[in-house]
Amino acid sequence: MIRTPVVFIHGAWLHARSWESWTARFAGHGYAACAPGWPGEAPTAHEARERPEAVPDLGLDDLTEHFAEVVRSFDVPPVIVGHSVGGLVAQHLIGARLGQAAVAIAPAPINDIALHTGPGSADETSRAPVLLSPRRFREVFANAAGPGEAERLYDRYAVPVPRRLLDDLGCAGRPRRPGALVDTGNTGRGPLLLVSGQEDLLVPDVVTRTVYKEYGDSTALTDLKQFADRGHSLVVDSGWRFVADHVLGWLDRRGVRPTGPGPGRH
Repeated sequence: MIRTPVVFIHGAWLHARSWESWTARFAGHGYAACAPGWPGEAPTAHEARERPEAVPDLGLDDLTEHFAEVVRSFDVPPVIVGHSVGGLVAQHLIGARLGQAAVAIAPAPINDIALHTGPGSADETSRAPVLLSPRRFREVFANAAGPGEAERLYDRYAVPVPRRLLDDLGCAGRPRRPGALVDTGNTGRGPLLLVSGQEDLLVPDVVTRTVYKEYGDSTALTDLKQFADRGHSLVVDSGWRFVADHVLGWLDRRGVRPTGPGPGRH
């Protein structure tokens, strides 16, 4: 018996360490959990904030290709769990049949689905990485958490985001890059769970519901879970366990187990 891998992909403005509670939780349930982080990511969020000029100038294609290589490195097709832009990447990878199941939590919108909100308070003429201030992080990212918790989350996890990535996602009214296109009619992929927070200001619940409807023409399994009173920080704030345990239960219901009989490769 071998353990089923789970690859966690973080999103914009969070460090890979943001998955630390999830990896421990999934490992405790028998999965081989890992959160590899983005290419060139600093060891800690504090170091990333101290040296924003060292943040690699990554785009959406760079992230997708990086995590495709990570997923292909396993002998057993992994479960892929992504948050924010990581949720968009997860949809690409499951669509390419690189994993056995995928979970997209508050995912950056796909195709021509509009994202009417943005982080704000950034100089759109600069090409420097974008770091939310503690105040903006609390207002738009951790709006469903208390001020003290938002401050702690910022200190431990908040990082700058490459401007090129935000451009690729269509922020500030820029044309969205082809990398944001997903074949929602794909019938050969594994099961996909979309998750939203109904108080999310960065990726509003209505956006995730619209994505879910786009998958309606596919016979491949797609599920939607909405969490009331949760913002964009739902994977990392004090309510993270409710989300993680729902994902664990969903995987079990869809026949994905922590261990399998032997290696195989898609």
